[in-house]
Amino acid sequence: MTELLQSGEFERRLRQIGEERYHSRHPFHQRLHEGKLNKGQVQAWVLNRFYYQRSIPLKDAGLMSRAEDPAFRREWINRIIDHDGPAGGEGGIERWLILAEGVGLDRGYVQSLSGLLPATRFAVDAYVRFVRERSLLEAVASSLTELFAPDLHKTRIAALLENYDFANDRTLAYFKKRLDQAPRDVRFGLNYVMSEARTRDQQEAALAAVRFKTDVLWAQLDALYFAYVEPGFIPPGAFVPDDRR
Repeated sequence: MTELLQSGEFERRLRQIGEERYHSRHPFHQRLHEGKLNKGQVQAWVLNRFYYQRSIPLKDAGLMSRAEDPAFRREWINRIIDHDGPAGGEGGIERWLILAEGVGLDRGYVQSLSGLLPATRFAVDAYVRFVRERSLLEAVASSLTELFAPDLHKTRIAALLENYDFANDRTLAYFKKRLDQAPRDVRFGLNYVMSEARTRDQQEAALAAVRFKTDVLWAQLDALYFAYVEPGFIPPGAFVPDDRR
């Protein structure tokens, strides 16, 4: 594999990863969107996903620390602002906490991270380390799961509104905001990867980075399914829904 992939074929292979491996295909997500999760299972998803949301700015700060191009940093910093907010009480992390309150979780408990599944922590920490330690090309490529996120967010918004009492404009604000933010982010990330992957080895490394990221997302849902759906074994110290106490 030494011949450089043409740009159209390279992009097709990037997108194919999402078609085959994106976590929208996971049984836990399918149950969520079909309205088949009970309150405790939804709470477990929101609580564990918070760790991923609050780690995104840390991941992006690590990536930016290795980017020497000021124009790149000016663009990438938008991702941190999107999640942290331009001021207190704003941003994606705050919107996720509003969702957590909407499903009946205590904000302080969620922020304490004390109820996380061990696999959630390991998967998310692995992603943060990957971005900090791998090449800048691989780090940027790992963000390209955003190629597939807008469709998932649209499906999720409609499904949650149809199936769950907690769903409304306020609690679903995180997903609605990402409908605008994710396409902007992915345009920059995709253009960067397409232009900077100048050898076949670099192209293969970028493809592997996207596959790694889909594995990170999939592993989080595997853990949720095992603990809260079937067989339903909750690890010691992890969140226990009211109906399981």
